[in-house]
Amino acid sequence: MLDWELTNIGTQPIGTSAQSQDDKDYTEPPAAPLFEPTELTSWSFYRAVKAPTKCSTVGIQGIAWSFGGMIFALVYCTAGISGGHINPAVTFGLFLARKLSLTRALYYMVMQCLGAICGAGVVKGFEGRHQYTLLGGGANSVNPGYTKGDGLGAEIVGTFVLVYTVFSATDAKRTGINPARSLGAAIIFNKDKGWDDHWIFWVGPFIGAALAALYHQVVIRAIPFKK
Repeated sequence: MLDWELTNIGTQPIGTSAQSQDDKDYTEPPAAPLFEPTELTSWSFYRAVKAPTKCSTVGIQGIAWSFGGMIFALVYCTAGISGGHINPAVTFGLFLARKLSLTRALYYMVMQCLGAICGAGVVKGFEGRHQYTLLGGGANSVNPGYTKGDGLGAEIVGTFVLVYTVFSATDAKRTGINPARSLGAAIIFNKDKGWDDHWIFWVGPFIGAALAALYHQVVIRAIPFKK
């Protein structure tokens, strides 16, 4: 009996061929295209860009939720690769806190900026020329009625809160207001309006990140300075 079972097992096919036509729990997956252009016009980013009434019913809270959800997804997807570094300000803060080497921090910042430029280029490609110009290409600038000092202060405070939250609520190796995003939009838009106040969106976040790193390392964790 044992000899028959061993002989029978040895003659059984291996792999997918072992599945008989009577096996209802297994079916060969159908072939699928790697890229389907028609999907762009049905439900994806293209449809969102071309919507006739953008955010008319979503409101400010909806925009905030979508932005936060996007950051969550990006950090989650890249956490196992780079630690979720998608913001130069956060990377700079972690470098000052000695969580990253200088070389790694510089590489991350360069890649973050290149990614932002590519992303801004994709948006320009999907947007109509008139609409893109009307919206200023998404480039950051200080709103009328506010001074450059107001804008700088807002960037410092906002980035301080962001980077301090990263230090306090995440693992030391996990982490993205975003200078790379500002740079990408300014380069693709490439008009004076996009560059006039651009320095604010680099200086402010980096000052805020430095203050957050200093506060967390010295005040919260009470790490003494080396003599």
